[in-house]
Amino acid sequence: MRFDANLKWLFTEVPFLDRFAASAQAGFTGVECPAPYAHPASEVRSRLDDLGLTAVLINTPMGEPGTIGRSGFACLPGHVAEFREGVQLALDYALAIGAGSIHVVGGIRPADVSWDRAFARYVSNIGWAAEQAAGSGIRLLLEAQNKRDTPGFILATQQQAAAVVEATGDATVGLLMDFYHAQIDQGDLIETFREVSASVYHIQVADPPSRNEPGTGEIAWAPVFAAIEASGYSGWIGCEYRPATSTVAGLGWMREFVR
Repeated sequence: MRFDANLKWLFTEVPFLDRFAASAQAGFTGVECPAPYAHPASEVRSRLDDLGLTAVLINTPMGEPGTIGRSGFACLPGHVAEFREGVQLALDYALAIGAGSIHVVGGIRPADVSWDRAFARYVSNIGWAAEQAAGSGIRLLLEAQNKRDTPGFILATQQQAAAVVEATGDATVGLLMDFYHAQIDQGDLIETFREVSASVYHIQVADPPSRNEPGTGEIAWAPVFAAIEASGYSGWIGCEYRPATSTVAGLGWMREFVR
């Protein structure tokens, strides 16, 4: 199994551009850069190339905290232009840095918009994004987020996200299964993973309830990782957690739970 460092959550002890070297020094060979847009793609690519790191994924742009697009624009009926501009920016940026995947962030349904309308807009937008990504070699990832951390997020379960993947009928689109979100809202992680594993293109891990590293919370990780390995999953596993102390001090879980 291949683990990558999510540079929003790990190595926050140093500035963003220094997190690439910190990741490589800690033994990671891949990184996730959820929101890299404040930095020129050429500068990010240079860091990746110099250190021999793989850019695993980036996110589509999101609005500022407190705004309607704070968790993405994909389900917002009145913001199609922002969504499309964001997808195009993400595709351009991903191509420039060599990122293999883009997480198309779903968004929070506005209170004055029915779920059906928001969901219809979401599915339509994902179909449009898949058309734009065609032939690029970049995969689009869809993620369900838990209702405790992100109330009103358009995708609530792994099965719902997998159904959208299937509905697109496009191999460009796959499921990002985040075991932290899945545990909070659904539990039964191994059976849930088995049910949707054919659609899973990427995995992320963190341990509820505090979203710290595996082994600090309620998930029994040894059988979970064994199930992932037994499934034949060959993609990356993103470390998207908040270190309980420091990043490097918290990496011992990999030796504990993974052969």
